[in-house]
Amino acid sequence: MSSRLLTEWSPEDKNFWEKKGKRIASRNLWISIPALLLAFSVWMVWSVVVVNLPNIGFKYDPNKLFWLAALPGLSGATLRIFYSFMVPIFGGRKWTTISTASLLIPAIGIGFAVRDSNTSYTTMLILALLCGFGGGNFASSMANISFFYPKAQKGTALGLNAGLGNLGVSAMQFLVPLVITTGMFSALCGDPQVCVVKGVTKSIWLQNAGFVWVPFIVAATIAAWFGMNDIASAKASFKEQSIIFRRRHNWIMCWLYLGTFGSFIGYSAGLPLLIKSQFPEVNPTQYAFLGPLVGALSRPLGGWLADKLGGAAVTFWNFIVMAVAVFGVLFFLPHGGAGGNFWGFLALFILLFFATGIGNGSTFRMIPVIFLTERQRDALGKGAEAQDQAIKDAGKESAAVLGFTSAFAAYGAFFIPKSFGTSIASTGGPDAALYGFIIFYLSCIIMTWWYYSRNNAEMPC
Repeated sequence: MSSRLLTEWSPEDKNFWEKKGKRIASRNLWISIPALLLAFSVWMVWSVVVVNLPNIGFKYDPNKLFWLAALPGLSGATLRIFYSFMVPIFGGRKWTTISTASLLIPAIGIGFAVRDSNTSYTTMLILALLCGFGGGNFASSMANISFFYPKAQKGTALGLNAGLGNLGVSAMQFLVPLVITTGMFSALCGDPQVCVVKGVTKSIWLQNAGFVWVPFIVAATIAAWFGMNDIASAKASFKEQSIIFRRRHNWIMCWLYLGTFGSFIGYSAGLPLLIKSQFPEVNPTQYAFLGPLVGALSRPLGGWLADKLGGAAVTFWNFIVMAVAVFGVLFFLPHGGAGGNFWGFLALFILLFFATGIGNGSTFRMIPVIFLTERQRDALGKGAEAQDQAIKDAGKESAAVLGFTSAFAAYGAFFIPKSFGTSIASTGGPDAALYGFIIFYLSCIIMTWWYYSRNNAEMPC
């Protein structure tokens, strides 16, 4: 297994990159992407499962259902804090293998739990929390891929890893409603449940929502173990990485990424139930996957645009689009139990998802540039050795910040669906939550302009 440890890794050396580095980096990226896609699928699977639980006999009120949809976001975000630092400690190959294999626990657990409507709510809460394993994986995956690519290509590489990985949300929201209608796996996965919707009785196999991922998780785990690499120069203890907590731009980027990725994953988790509550005549599983699909596909575009135009400029204008889109969503919502336009609502939400993807790519392009610039400024005039060390330090700090900001932002997967639930319970509609999101986006616009995109900004990037 020692051949999987790269003792020489210099992606900024053009000769090394073209002769050797590019091929190795590409292999690691294309193994990382499906593993991350599966992680997102398992993380967000409750967003579809909860819509179907009342139909098969689970007596949960809307608030309990919103809790089940929100808890994977809470645990996933918390796990990301720890996962952020795992790659330099364990190595990218080893940690990707371990973290991917861990997805088997919630996938199998859900499969067994939903077969019996007498399964306790406590058990369901625990399984929702365990789905956070999938959320945690993003932090370590992005940190790992950041080590493999030169600065000029980080935006595109990270955009591909995250964007195609984010497709797991849409793939899950499209695939699960299909597989739960088929009994082709019943010999392995058990008998169907009786589902009653608007007086119509039919059979569904909700356990397939968990079991369908098992063979893919096993395959991805094997691919990670035998196909990926650890980088010797990327090794760092937690103490070495913890310096990021003293870096001001770490916290600023946490706030901005909460606005982009936090919105993407939060709306992904909350949209199916929001549609069901506001437009009860609409089947949410037919449309909910479209938003995450658009958001995932636009993320690589955001990284590419940031490489070409600058991350700060793209991020600044993107937050303006997001604020305007939320106003549009508010306009098309029903008010007082009347009115509303589902197609306008859906179109504005798709625009909102598109903008979250662009912003996800552009903010992650900003981070490596910010920390490399900052470390090189510190080393200015101190000689070639200090400049080389600055590049190495910036790489480790950037990887840790990429992971930690993703941890901070993932709390959006908890707060957004929970905000919808609280707003509906308190006021009868989601308007209060949406106005709160607009205020937050305005703060992101101001911070991006002040620190990064205006003339003479502290850290243009």
